[in-house]
Amino acid sequence: MMAMSCKDGKGIMDNGKYVRYTPEQVEALERLYHECPKPSSIRRQQLIRECPILSNIEPKQIKVWFQNRRCREKQRKEASRLQAVNRKLTAMNKLLMEENDRLQKQVSQLVYENGYFRQHTQNTTLATKDTSCESVVTSGQHHLTPQHPPRDASPAGLLSIAEETLTEFLSKATGTAVEWVQMPGMKPGPDSIGIVAISHGCTGVAARACGLVGLEPTRVAEILKDRPSWFRDCRAVDVLNVLPTANGGTIELLYMQLYAPTTLAPARDFWLLRYTSVMEDGSLVVCERSLKNTQNGPSMPPVQHFVRAEMLPSGYLIRPCEGGGSIIHIVDHMDLEPWSVPEVLRPLYESSTVLAQKTTMAALRQLRQIAQEVSQSNVTGWGRRPAALRALSQRLSRGFNEALNGFTDEGWSMMGNDGIDDVTILVNSSPEKLTGLNLSFANGFPAVSNAVLCAKASMLLQNVPPAILLRFLREHRSEWADNNIDAYSAAAVKVGPCSLPGSRVGSFGSQVILPLAHTIEHEEFLEVIKLEGVGHCPEDAMMPRDMFLLQLCSGMDENAVGTCAELIFAPIDASFADDAPLLPSGFRIIPLDSGKEASSPNRTLDLASALEIGPAGNRSSNDYSVNGGNTRSVMTIAFEFAFESHLQENVASMARQYVRSIISSVQRVALALSPSHLSSHAGLRPPLGTPEAHTLARWISHSYRCYLGVELLKSSGEGSETILKTLWHLSDAIMCCSLKFIHARKCLSIWRVLC
Repeated sequence: MMAMSCKDGKGIMDNGKYVRYTPEQVEALERLYHECPKPSSIRRQQLIRECPILSNIEPKQIKVWFQNRRCREKQRKEASRLQAVNRKLTAMNKLLMEENDRLQKQVSQLVYENGYFRQHTQNTTLATKDTSCESVVTSGQHHLTPQHPPRDASPAGLLSIAEETLTEFLSKATGTAVEWVQMPGMKPGPDSIGIVAISHGCTGVAARACGLVGLEPTRVAEILKDRPSWFRDCRAVDVLNVLPTANGGTIELLYMQLYAPTTLAPARDFWLLRYTSVMEDGSLVVCERSLKNTQNGPSMPPVQHFVRAEMLPSGYLIRPCEGGGSIIHIVDHMDLEPWSVPEVLRPLYESSTVLAQKTTMAALRQLRQIAQEVSQSNVTGWGRRPAALRALSQRLSRGFNEALNGFTDEGWSMMGNDGIDDVTILVNSSPEKLTGLNLSFANGFPAVSNAVLCAKASMLLQNVPPAILLRFLREHRSEWADNNIDAYSAAAVKVGPCSLPGSRVGSFGSQVILPLAHTIEHEEFLEVIKLEGVGHCPEDAMMPRDMFLLQLCSGMDENAVGTCAELIFAPIDASFADDAPLLPSGFRIIPLDSGKEASSPNRTLDLASALEIGPAGNRSSNDYSVNGGNTRSVMTIAFEFAFESHLQENVASMARQYVRSIISSVQRVALALSPSHLSSHAGLRPPLGTPEAHTLARWISHSYRCYLGVELLKSSGEGSETILKTLWHLSDAIMCCSLKFIHARKCLSIWRVLC
């Protein structure tokens, strides 16, 4: 019997005989192991012939050596993994203990304040009510503090403001200056994004997070300072002045602009002071605050089309973690001036949950994503590096925000409406916008353009979960893109080549989703959409024409509170280069209510499960019940079109019609998905199946009639539910096929079989 040792690789026990290798032999075997960790029998014999130094070793002995070497490698990796987990748990335990200490301090403070209020209440019953300002008592969240001492723009004055900002920030990050409550839906643990809390009862909106990241503190600070790289609502951060301090820190004066999330609200800007310093314990601190006239510091005049918002002391506390990595505390505290937006949108600017999702947690996600990329392979799907895929996602999101906001300094100008102001039309002819936009399609029909038009609109949705609506838009493009308008043909014939994002190019046979990247924590997908079909090419009507879209989809987690749902896409050519020109278009659905959606996270869009009736079946109508029946959200739509400038009026007219047809389709889908629609008539049985099932049934029936000339279903009713019910109980098997031309030959592809 053969015995093996996994200790050092210096020798083995073979049939009771210990064989010791020379250092030269071990070196040769190690070199061969890195080339081929598991060589075959033929390969091992070849190794003996190629390496004379191994000639006195039997193939069986070499086989055992490689087994031992693989065993040691596996043990090493497992030990390394366990050490990493142990370091993470140790750091998380330290973090939780600090959080527990902070909560105990907060409890002690609340007990003290409760006693103070009780004594004050007893005193006021015995004395005459004093209305002077000295008798005013505030809670622990609104401490009476003296007015800020006069400041000026000198280095000493700015340092005084910076030190004050640092003190206030630390009191929020690790102290009790703000009453923090756990964010709904967040459960701390080793695999969670971190401990996330939102403010209760403080001025403005505030969020706080602390977590572990596998990056060094200086790298963490570098990433977080580059806000436009991770905060997708950030348009720009301009550093106007940098002052070094005596303690080795820096003071920066910043001007920051944020995009508006919808067409119904103006954009925000901030005039900030940022202070970076190193504390005595080695922690790195980056804190920020708005500069106001009351501080007599440097000022920034108002900027047109922007509402000046205020950032209260916020920032990042970054501490080195034993064994590598960092423990980070993030505080975001803002007053977003909700008075400047319509009343229906004010929950967006008054919700700490929304701030936590969009800003605080976005920072942690970026750090964790970069740390994961550093520790894993550098190449992902389609041969792209993770950083390149992140850059593509950022470009899609940024391009959509640019089109949505339409700033004049980027070359956008507004066109007059056609008497109805539901759709806003913007035009951009600036060279920067047009650089590289002349795409060449696969069929050789070029798109030559010298201007870009954007059609955008916003609409209020009632009682429809944003995640479910977005998933439907993603998986059923033809439901909103096919509006009985051959948009591409109209553009090609009347106004010349024009790229219509999401529109039908002829008749699409199918939609193929090709994944590029998926971030589990964020439920974000970056994917390529291949729309297969027969195009109407002026040169050859039968020439194959496939359309490719780069698509970003996020916010499909129905359990996430305050999450914005987005579907953003842009046409790309077959080459799909990293620097490919992009004209993003798409949808953004923002929930206006901070409460959790009542819809079930397990709801499926599958036809079969939708038709299961009985005690365990037809769950969809119940999943939408009562609790989610009063939700509101705002959907913003923006579509960009490249065109030739002399055809501007024709393209504008076509774009209005196209976007209005999309709005109509979305409203119809939203109504079908609304729980109130399913249960609006008391006493009536809920409709059979889901809207997707009804749509598929109509498609099958219509296709059968068109291609075979006879009716598939012998039904007297025309309603969707009747068609679906009849189809479901049909005794015959149905084979659904799609036809497409490949090299002038017909190819039959089976895409679904229903039995």
